[in-house]
Parts: sequence; structure tokens; C-alpha cells
Amino acid sequence: MTEKSHSHKTRYKRVLLKISGEALMGSRDYGLEPEIVTRVATEIKTVIDMSVQVCVVIGGGNIFRGVSAAAQGMDRATADYMGMLATVINALAMQTALEKAGVPTRVLSAIPMASVCEPYIRRRAMRHMEKGRAVIFAAGTGNPFFTTDSAAALRASEMQCDALLKATKVDGVYSADPAKDKNAQRFDKLSYLDVLARDLQVMDTSAISLARQSNIPILVFSIFTHGAFADVMQGKGKFTIIE
Repeated sequence: MTEKSHSHKTRYKRVLLKISGEALMGSRDYGLEPEIVTRVATEIKTVIDMSVQVCVVIGGGNIFRGVSAAAQGMDRATADYMGMLATVINALAMQTALEKAGVPTRVLSAIPMASVCEPYIRRRAMRHMEKGRAVIFAAGTGNPFFTTDSAAALRASEMQCDALLKATKVDGVYSADPAKDKNAQRFDKLSYLDVLARDLQVMDTSAISLARQSNIPILVFSIFTHGAFADVMQGKGKFTIIE
């Protein structure tokens, strides 16, 4: 009965959560902080328990960043493929944490690797979510020169999600990095065109453009605020909406 009453309060029925690899590092310089992975898994479980279908895209910057490797002379396509493999490592770690929390989870990779996860098949992914499973999309779009932000917007469009939630280190979109600029202005609401015109660096331009084309609102919130994911799903807490 409680679950049903929760479901009436949520603003969206199917969402994609985009988490950067760096958000999972915690205080480390590299890799994963198990406590943070576990906490994020708990947040996802809370939202799934509210009868919301959830899929996830995780970046790989905590392990390998293709762009910076390319800047140091590595072939960009090869560097990007290495970054995609890093996202698979993160996806498997999150799958383990989610299943420990009692959430059946499937990892679907854009680069087929049958020994560790399922290949990405759109209809299969939708079926998993309809059955109440969390779905983690790994290996980006499967193509070099595209970020995991673009992958998130693409998968949100393909899954016909009601919203794309970008989990970051801050509680919304600011005019500048609030850690570096005390006068940075915080926005509660922006249009896609505002973000592009002001070059606000929320997500890359292709991701914003695709979300705009598919009419999918982007909600930016802090993954470090306990219960923030569930709050945003009910229109509460601090977040910035881009639509």
C-alpha cells in the first residue's frame, strides 16, 4: 500500500540516472570508493521502490579519461575505447552493490563482451525495466568521439525516459564553478538554449541538443546529498531543471 501511494507522488515513471566516474571516487585520487558506490545503490533502490523504472549510465573518468590520454599523444579512438572499458568496470561494481541491496540488475554493454554482461539490445533493456530491474548501460555509445553524457542522452531517448537526471558534486547548475568562484550564480531553471548559449558545461553540447530534440528534461542535483535522488523524483530538494 505504501509503495502505491509513493508511486502517485513521483513526477516521472521512467528515468535515466547519469553518474560521473569521478563522483564514485570519493576522497580517492583514482578508482572507486566502496562506501559511495553502496550509498548510490541505496539511493537507486529507494527510487525503484517508489515504482519508478531506473536505468543508469556511469562515466569512466575515475579509471581512465580518453580525452586527456589523447591530449598526451595517444590515438583518440584507442583512448576512447579504453575509456569505454573503464565504464564497464564501474558498471559491474554498481551492479554488485545494487544486487547486495536487493535490486535485480542487468549490465548491457554497447561493446559485446558475453562473458561479463549482456549486449545492448533496446527492447531487452526496456523489458528488464518493466520487470522492475535496474539497467546499467556500459561502454558509452560503443563509438569513439562520443562522451558518456552523449550516451546518457541517447539511451534516455531510446528508452523513452521521462527525464534524465545528472548526478554531480553540486546541487544544481551554476554560472561558474562554485568551488572556485564565490560569486557563482545558481539557477533553479534553464532552457536548453540557455545552457548552450552560456556554455554552462553541464553536459556536452551534443547531449544537450539530443535531450532538446527528444524533449527530455535534464535535472541536475548533488549525489552527495542523502536522499536527493528520491527527493528530486518528487519535485523536492535542490536541483536545477533544464527543459
